[in-house]
Amino acid sequence: MNDIYNIQKILHKLPHKYPFLLIDRVLDIKVDKSIRALKNVSFNEPFFQGHFPGEPIMPGVLIIEAMAQAGGLLFAEGLPGNEQISAFYFMGMDKVRFRKPVFPGDQLIFEVEYLKKRTRVVKLAGKAFVDDVLVAEAQLLATIGDKK
Repeated sequence: MNDIYNIQKILHKLPHKYPFLLIDRVLDIKVDKSIRALKNVSFNEPFFQGHFPGEPIMPGVLIIEAMAQAGGLLFAEGLPGNEQISAFYFMGMDKVRFRKPVFPGDQLIFEVEYLKKRTRVVKLAGKAFVDDVLVAEAQLLATIGDKK
């Protein structure tokens, strides 16, 4: 399946809401394989008020969180019917690397793929790019909460 999700479909699939929803659009999704998603990084993001005044950069932990949200959308796409996941919990993070800072005005593109998938636990490999430059990468282990 090659599908584009708009924000309404993302809001339906993920339990996250403003200000913690960090994915704006899904560009491509291949069920049980991979996803490409984007986040427009706006100066209006609440975290820029304190990180850091005069030199705002997106916190690395939020880049990783956005990666995980993209992974949650990948998992949700494989659910039967039109189900929503109630939670996507981190269990571990490995090989986390931040290569370059992310600034207001950047557009983050996330590429996330399954490394392993079990019934309720997934291992994902994620990369984040700005203008085709790798800015962050990680391997994520997560478990799925109950379905709504």
